[in-house]
Amino acid sequence: MKKKPILKAVDFFCSGGGMSHGMQKAGVEILAGIDYDNSCRETYETNIKGAEFIHADVFEYKEIELEQKLNLEKNDDNLILIGCSPCQYWSIINSDKGKSSKSKNLLVEFKRFVEYFNPGYVVVENVPGVLRKKEESGLEGFIEWLKENNYNVHFDVHNVSDYGVPQSRKRFTLIANRVSDIELEPLKITGKKLNVSDIIGEHNGFPKVNAGHRDSTDFMHTVAGLKKINLDRLKVTPINGGSRTVYADNEDLAPPCHKNDYTNFKDSYGRMSWDKLSPTITTKFFSISNGRFAHPEEDRAISIREGATLQSFPKDYVFKTTSVANTARMIGNAVPPKYATAIATAIIKNHLDAI
Repeated sequence: MKKKPILKAVDFFCSGGGMSHGMQKAGVEILAGIDYDNSCRETYETNIKGAEFIHADVFEYKEIELEQKLNLEKNDDNLILIGCSPCQYWSIINSDKGKSSKSKNLLVEFKRFVEYFNPGYVVVENVPGVLRKKEESGLEGFIEWLKENNYNVHFDVHNVSDYGVPQSRKRFTLIANRVSDIELEPLKITGKKLNVSDIIGEHNGFPKVNAGHRDSTDFMHTVAGLKKINLDRLKVTPINGGSRTVYADNEDLAPPCHKNDYTNFKDSYGRMSWDKLSPTITTKFFSISNGRFAHPEEDRAISIREGATLQSFPKDYVFKTTSVANTARMIGNAVPPKYATAIATAIIKNHLDAI
């Protein structure tokens, strides 16, 4: 009989379950995921077996409601509270702060639950911008409270490529631990970092397809369509890392905003390189105009499944969504599961050593 996991977690702002899946893979029991976006429910419940999806707005949800719903105890050394709040307001990518202004206070709301339950462990993952603006984001006060309440706190910006994820993606991560006197960090992998050729391509089970290909199976090797001008651009873009600079002086091919421009936004319309890390998988990774998201060789953007796999989701992870854009947003906003596993592994090791 399989031993019941010692550690259990509640995943606030769980979305489609990237953090929950990675934690579960490491051996943490996921009790529930909480999100205000009910469209995440089916994806979360399909993949995070045994966990409950709680549809709630954290601004309105009360601590006692969660306590009663999950039968949680206060001061539980075995409990992990995870808060990976939506980060649009603090992102350097998003220029429209008005639409995302409410999200800047989510960390403050999450702190209410940490104060109430006083769990053994606390995990926060976000964009690096939350650290640069730590007073405004509420992070500074949160860290002070944790330290005052006997937590050993690690917080820093890490590149997930050091933890088994095949992309360059910098993320702020906080791990607070009051079970031992050790400052915990995610556990790095040893050996070679994974690159694009380790993950996608025909040799990894991704058949060649054309732009506009639709895959109706759960594998979702679906690719966005391209206008003729963008197909023409890709046809002259060198394989394996080529960029739009090859046609910057071409009156017919260069986008008006990039004509004779060889320095700015060079990744737009560019191809990935087989032997390098993937660029950061954003919510727009299905569009070649939004970054270096063209396939290394084929004249198309990477597919939905390729983007998910570069985020370290397993190939059998099922996304229950209504459109390419919605699926890409869920994938791009996710905590890469392998990074979540690196965080969980550090916590589990600490816990086993401490008990």
